[in-house]
Amino acid sequence: MAEKKAEFVVTDRRRFGTEGEPRPEAQVAEEEKPAAKPPIAEATPPAKDASPISAPPSQSAQTQVQPGSPEAGQEEEMSPPPTDEEQHQQSEAYKESGKKIDDMIAAAGKTPQGVPMEMNFERVIESFYMSALIQMGAIRQDNEPPRVDIIGARQTIDSLAVLQEKTKGNLTDREKTLLQNVLFELRMAFIEITNAVATSATKPGAAPPGAMPPGVRK
Repeated sequence: MAEKKAEFVVTDRRRFGTEGEPRPEAQVAEEEKPAAKPPIAEATPPAKDASPISAPPSQSAQTQVQPGSPEAGQEEEMSPPPTDEEQHQQSEAYKESGKKIDDMIAAAGKTPQGVPMEMNFERVIESFYMSALIQMGAIRQDNEPPRVDIIGARQTIDSLAVLQEKTKGNLTDREKTLLQNVLFELRMAFIEITNAVATSATKPGAAPPGAMPPGVRK
């Protein structure tokens, strides 16, 4: 019995002819070829004890700028300031409210020397000065242990330094001298306090942080 030979069909898959011209049959075959579908990743079921909070954030969440961050400050524009009329009305309303408070204090007989103390630049500096001394533990009630807020004290001192920089050429000689003296004294006290903190951390029995620095009045 004669074996039946299988028939083979040879297909010319060349895209270009012998002269380099594109072959029409190859273009038609290329167009008819269906596009391959991307593989679908099999979803992995979450663990039974997995929490949705522990899931890693998406790419969009990672790149989102949070409000208050330095990046947000660079992108967000500052809101327009109030108009002159709005500022004037608010200032008058604020003064009227302050007058009501003064009248209430005066009626209660608690006004020092009968005259409320108005705020000026020197009293602003003195307020920062007293706050820094309290934060460094240099001022406290009798029989009360010192409570040192060294980070807060540094911020207060730095705030005075900002005022000094921003008010250059706009202060009287008295205000300028007061600000220089206050900054010098507070910085010296801060250095002594930080040295005491470092010493107490390495040597047991050393002077506790917040002890009265030399030259600082209680």
